[in-house]
Amino acid sequence: MKSTIQIYTDGSCHTQQLIGAWGAIILINDKKVVLSNIETDTTHNRMELLGVIKAVEYLEDKNLTRNSIEVYSDSQYVVNLLTRKTRLKQKNFITKKGTPIQNSDLVQRLIQQIETHDINFTKVKAHQKDGDAMNREVDILVRNLVRTKVSEHGK
Repeated sequence: MKSTIQIYTDGSCHTQQLIGAWGAIILINDKKVVLSNIETDTTHNRMELLGVIKAVEYLEDKNLTRNSIEVYSDSQYVVNLLTRKTRLKQKNFITKKGTPIQNSDLVQRLIQQIETHDINFTKVKAHQKDGDAMNREVDILVRNLVRTKVSEHGK
């Protein structure tokens, strides 16, 4: 029987300094894996996308993608990608103005993962003190990473 792997993701970005962080908490049976990294010259949406992409890549590397994957994200941008996927592909990831959509590289990578694996998305409320514990944990993780990097950057 296929089991479901749960992934909680978040991204954060200091919009003036363009320093961001992405994070993912992956629950595989009774095992918890935490992934995160800091990026520069980035945006909030890129960090949200990278959290999911990097978590799925981790599962690919560990040969665990035969399982169902449930992604929990507070990002409307990420969660709604599933419903926008067909239209984005039909338009070849190009806007009405004829330019590539924002984050085209990451959007295409995530769509490829969605089409390759059994991935579902659940939207969770952001920054809820009494909300989902894992969502709160990954939120705190990425915000602390950004805060630390920004304070180091300012010295």
